[in-house]
Amino acid sequence: MTTEAKATETKIKSAKPKSVKAKSKQKGKVKNKMFVELDRVLDQISRDKNIPKPKLIEAIEHAFLSAARKKWGHLGELEAHYSEENGEIELFQFKTVTDDITDPNTQMTLKAAQALDPDVQEGDSIGVKMDSSEFGRIAAQAAKQVIITKVRDAERDLIYNEYKDRVGELVTGTVRRYEKGDLIIDLGRSEASIPRTEQVPTEHYKMGERVQAYFVEINPHARGSMIVLSRRHPNLVRKLFEMEAPEVSDNTVEIKSVAREPGVRAKIAVTSKDSDVDPVGACVGVKGSRVQSVVQELRGEKIDIVMWDEDPARFVCNAIAPAEVVKVIIKERERSMEVVVPDDQLSLAIGRKGQNVRLAAQLSGWNIDVYSETRVQEQSNRCKAILVKVLGIDDSNAIILYAHGFRNFEDIAHIDWEKFKEVPGVGAEKLKEIKEAAEKAVKEGQSTHALMAVLQVQDEERKAKERAEKEEKEAGEAKTARELAEAAFSKPKEETQEETKRESGEEIKAEEETKEEETKKETNG
Repeated sequence: MTTEAKATETKIKSAKPKSVKAKSKQKGKVKNKMFVELDRVLDQISRDKNIPKPKLIEAIEHAFLSAARKKWGHLGELEAHYSEENGEIELFQFKTVTDDITDPNTQMTLKAAQALDPDVQEGDSIGVKMDSSEFGRIAAQAAKQVIITKVRDAERDLIYNEYKDRVGELVTGTVRRYEKGDLIIDLGRSEASIPRTEQVPTEHYKMGERVQAYFVEINPHARGSMIVLSRRHPNLVRKLFEMEAPEVSDNTVEIKSVAREPGVRAKIAVTSKDSDVDPVGACVGVKGSRVQSVVQELRGEKIDIVMWDEDPARFVCNAIAPAEVVKVIIKERERSMEVVVPDDQLSLAIGRKGQNVRLAAQLSGWNIDVYSETRVQEQSNRCKAILVKVLGIDDSNAIILYAHGFRNFEDIAHIDWEKFKEVPGVGAEKLKEIKEAAEKAVKEGQSTHALMAVLQVQDEERKAKERAEKEEKEAGEAKTARELAEAAFSKPKEETQEETKRESGEEIKAEEETKEEETKKETNG
């Protein structure tokens, strides 16, 4: 609508003929009865829903326009305005003033326009007030639907503006219901949802139960609840410790990383910016009070608190606790580590179903492979044997190369000569021969992996043979023992009786000798 049209609208209200005015007043009284409560209702809704009154007025105006379209179809340019004086919604149809009428719905003659406004000129746009009391049931239903939609959109806008800056915080609410597997949480003035994918399978809630969750995101275009919470997110553990430990909330103690298997176990890495503050002790609390509060909120999920270290190897050793680490081999290019542990602690380092090493890898950001000392020694022997065989070197040179990270001849073939010649303990000429031999083996298509597989098969065959020999020896020993036992039980009865008598006679003789010695001692005494 043009500025001129708006001005014309104002003139319409005071420039209508008496018959028109009388008609308008008469209908106005009817409308006032229809809208007598409108202003009060708008104020009430604005207070209850916390929606600005202009937003509600805009929704009603839009609804009336939709109803007018439903009732009369296309009538050119229509506008709805809320009149605070009358407390009603006024509907206007704008027509262009012209003597050449081609569409009565959008045009009117100059004479008819001057009857409404004497100052109007040809080419102006003039507004004619329409009678909205003639809306039918369908049009009224359409208006109702538009109002409901607009009010809902206004509520969602308010919720979005209120919560958009709270993403990443800890949110507390009350369980209301389950809806298609999603948990609906009442936050007071709005609802949030914990999708099935963000729930912990071992957790079950009752209606009205209090729950804390991590605020993941807010989606204004979502069909259901805009606010999405999570009980699986690693940062839930971080936020709970911030709430329980003042040292964490004021950044004296920093939680560097968190790894979780929701509902089962979690690991957190902590460090302190103050040398006088023990980061692990600050998170554990007196007699474990702080960590127990977090465990209780997570419904029994176990938590390991480990020291963070700038040195990745030391950090991984801390992360894989409680297992003791014998040696760590770092592979920078692959961003992985080989952790060697004692044979009797291999299962402890790996954990149940690989849980401990998996959490340690998540916590440190490194791929971790755990090996026992025996297996590492076997692998080391195979690698050295391959280096000796392929490169034509002795065991001492193979040990030196292996100690400096050259576990296969492919690495030697591909490394730059300037770097390789710096390997200590081996002469430059020998190193050159070794590199040439490695390059030749690669060109011939030899592979450490294939040779390793052959050696592994040979080792397994040797171990199987040793086991068979051991079992055979044990079986022979068992057979000999069994035969001796059978021979002892199968002695003739007479021989057994004689042996018994002989043993008994010897015992009686020994007793008599003992008595004689005691008698002599008494006599001498």
